[in-house]
Amino acid sequence: MEREYVDVVIVGAGPAGIAAAITLARAGKEVVVIERGSFPGSKNVFGGAIYSKPTEEIFPEFWKTAPVERFNIEHKFAFLGENYGTVLGYKNEEHAEKFNSFTVIRSKWDRWCAQQAEQAGAYIVNETMVTDLIEEDGQIVGIKTELEDFYARLIIIADGVNSILARKAGLRNDFESKDIALGVKEVIKLPKETIEDRFNLEGNSGSIYTILGNPMNNMVGLGFIYTNLDSVVIGIGVSLDDLSDSEKKTYDLLNELKKHPTIRSLIKGGELLEYSAHLIPEGGYKCIPKLYGNGVMVVGDAAMLVNNVHWEGTNLAMQSGKLAAETAIAALKKNDFSENTLSLYKKKIDESFMMKDLKTYRNVMSFIKNNKKIITDFYPAKASEFLNQFITIDGIPKRKKYFSFISSILKERKLSIIKDILAFTNIGRSILLK
Repeated sequence: MEREYVDVVIVGAGPAGIAAAITLARAGKEVVVIERGSFPGSKNVFGGAIYSKPTEEIFPEFWKTAPVERFNIEHKFAFLGENYGTVLGYKNEEHAEKFNSFTVIRSKWDRWCAQQAEQAGAYIVNETMVTDLIEEDGQIVGIKTELEDFYARLIIIADGVNSILARKAGLRNDFESKDIALGVKEVIKLPKETIEDRFNLEGNSGSIYTILGNPMNNMVGLGFIYTNLDSVVIGIGVSLDDLSDSEKKTYDLLNELKKHPTIRSLIKGGELLEYSAHLIPEGGYKCIPKLYGNGVMVVGDAAMLVNNVHWEGTNLAMQSGKLAAETAIAALKKNDFSENTLSLYKKKIDESFMMKDLKTYRNVMSFIKNNKKIITDFYPAKASEFLNQFITIDGIPKRKKYFSFISSILKERKLSIIKDILAFTNIGRSILLK
């Protein structure tokens, strides 16, 4: 029988896969998306926010019709000790209806995005597992599923962080635990009015918390809170290496975080709706694999494209899917699907904001891992100690308090304080200088 080829087969209907699909469909290309879930978004997990600028490039004015929850006007940073916390925040109410980011629920958001792709002409096949790639004469020409084979001129792999297909294509090796974090989260139902009262919000405005310190002391990890319309998302992400060295499980850490005096009042009385866990690529710039081969490209989490400093994943996934699709369009025009032609994808990635940001932060994770005690424990605790002394009126002269505070740092860190200054200076230079 004569084979039937489509232009592009995409494996995975997450943000990267759908962004590629809609870009191709709008260009009039025949594209099939294979999704193992019962519908796009049914198996996807993330913290809770998508960013307006990169999203609008793919879905213009999406906030008018998409199932967004809240537009975020505030971002707070909570530095937690065992029984105390220091919270710093930035709030901006300008351009409220088209703000920097929106919280979304992935099961709703991904399904809406997939519907936009289908309306543009993409064909989505749900509940189908891809088991292998089809290779002929050194080029990927199709995929194998449990039921049938699909042939295409190009394959785009968007099957997530633990991408089996990217490994089968020879584009990446098995990940190392040091380059992966485990994220867990809970969705807690609360009345809309309660959320607005506790987080000092009005209407559909929202707030984001980034949490450092306790209970993740001496670990490479962060906590987070996002506000939806009638629920709050709370979770943590911790390096697999640190988890393997700890006696605690991620759900133990999350339970401790929920009980912290700075956090517990925010979620008090809520009803647990959902608990989920997922792996997060956190290796950054140095762990990005080869992005293309003969007849194949890899995008999103499968390409380890996550900015772990800013916890940006979804917008990088969508942008990488869009750029892969643009490359595919150029290759289809030339009728050339060789590695040489698809190298345009890497060039587009390198010229994009995402690779420039990843390169900027290329040394940050190794710096944090090598200095995690002072970054996640010692100095955040000292900052809270200083603020406590600053606001406490107890009859002790302030000058005496300040000298005592400085002496305690010098005594506890001793000569290491010079190393600390040099370490922070070096990481600052690596961020600011190319």
